[in-house]
Amino acid sequence: MFKPHHANGYAMSTIENRQFRLARRPNGLPEREDFALTTEPLPEAGDGEVRVAIDYISLDPAMRGWMNAGRSYIKPVGIDEVMRAGAAGTVIDSKHPDFSAGDKVAANMGVQTHAVFPGEQLRKVDTNLAELPVYLGALGMPGMTAYFGILEVGALADGDTVLVSAASGAVGALVGQIAKKKGCHVVGIAGGQTKCDYIVDELGFDAAIDYKNEDVADAVKRHCPDGLDVYFDNVGGEILDAALANLRLGARVVICGAISQYNKTGGKMDDAAYAPKNYMSLLVNRARMEGFIVFDFTDRYPQAAKDMAEWISAGDLKHREDIVEGFDTFPETLNKLFSGDNFGKLVLKV
Repeated sequence: MFKPHHANGYAMSTIENRQFRLARRPNGLPEREDFALTTEPLPEAGDGEVRVAIDYISLDPAMRGWMNAGRSYIKPVGIDEVMRAGAAGTVIDSKHPDFSAGDKVAANMGVQTHAVFPGEQLRKVDTNLAELPVYLGALGMPGMTAYFGILEVGALADGDTVLVSAASGAVGALVGQIAKKKGCHVVGIAGGQTKCDYIVDELGFDAAIDYKNEDVADAVKRHCPDGLDVYFDNVGGEILDAALANLRLGARVVICGAISQYNKTGGKMDDAAYAPKNYMSLLVNRARMEGFIVFDFTDRYPQAAKDMAEWISAGDLKHREDIVEGFDTFPETLNKLFSGDNFGKLVLKV
């Protein structure tokens, strides 16, 4: 787990480390004022530690939840702590036997330009196999989320009819492709014609639903006339309700996220969290709705990463990164996730 380092008590360094720290807990959509941009000297590495120049930072919907106080699956980011995030970069120097200057590594190093990190918490990555940002996407947490979410929680079977929301996003795009590889009929929900064309023409989905320009409930019935075996949910809200209304006997609803609800404040009627109305379909169809956290599968990451890398190498799994350059743009770039302006895995280039 990432722990921010301070200059006090450490040897001084000529390297300046810039960091975005959580200044206050957001109320609704995060604002620049919710973060403080600070600069401090990068400490020297202690025994077993590695100094890293961060090249890319992963921006994920889960980061919004990590800013909230209260009980969750992981401790919230504390006020004045460096904002939690996955990152990938280049080793500057090392006092750990497994790492040398120039190695490419990935870990939860936070939203900062540099890090001093315990070597046992770093993952060395091979940029001959895939470019560095891919280790924050298809070969990182989103890839693991897609793999275990659809195969384990979704209990995918050959011939299943599968519906995926946020289908052009970092997780949804991979979920749909894995389902196609396993012999399923796959329909994706995305926003806008460009994204819908992409998931059908480039990723091989059987059909796409444009939630911005179609009635989702009607479109689900049209594309899945016999109902759904699996619904992989990334958005929640009314789209979840449309899926619940079209379940088959024994269906599985995989709750990965609810990005449409993350910034609801509840202060006004139109800003209150959406409560599903069609949940009785779970009873009638003896269906299962289950949430999951990818960190629960950590001990099985190596096999999943091996499978995903093989599928990518074979051309069976395509990925897309939306790379935005400029460390200082972090607050605004993060919000692309919630406006739907990102196209693929959102990554900040330092």
